[in-house]
Amino acid sequence: MADDVMKRAARVKLLLLDVDGVLTDGRVTVHSDGSETKTFFIRDGIALVWAQRAGIKVGLLSARHSPTTPHRAAQLGITLIYHGVTSKLATYEQILRDHHLADDEVAYMGDDVVDLAVLSRVGLATAPADCVDDVRVRAHWVSHARAGEGAVRELAELILRAQNRWEGIVAGYLNEPGNANARA
Repeated sequence: MADDVMKRAARVKLLLLDVDGVLTDGRVTVHSDGSETKTFFIRDGIALVWAQRAGIKVGLLSARHSPTTPHRAAQLGITLIYHGVTSKLATYEQILRDHHLADDEVAYMGDDVVDLAVLSRVGLATAPADCVDDVRVRAHWVSHARAGEGAVRELAELILRAQNRWEGIVAGYLNEPGNANARA
């Protein structure tokens, strides 16, 4: 891992994510009644819960309005939800003002050209493995995993490791009451 990426990750206070093509594989199934279905990867979700428990704010920033986005966010305890936005950059700037954050305190994961304005501003610009080339060449870090298949988990774990919080999460599970096999 590049030392520069770890230094950037150590400063992160807000992990901001695009939804379609980052938390999902980008596919949306539209049913005959107009409802839709998306698939979210469970390991991405638990990593976002751990990040929040460690004190990192997590937010979703999507140009597409979708009823599944706030539903999934609620399951994960995410309260910073911005979907159906016309300008990701304007919304990002509002998020910074509302939460008293600087660019270098934000990590953002996006996958397509609609994410470039935000990616160009944040302290840690990231992308899933299957992002478009225009994003790949501008990202500080690209996951090994594809969107909706663990890319967000990789990023959350990277940030938690850079902030020396990962081992505490692992230890919490190893040291659960009743675990006679826990090692010191």
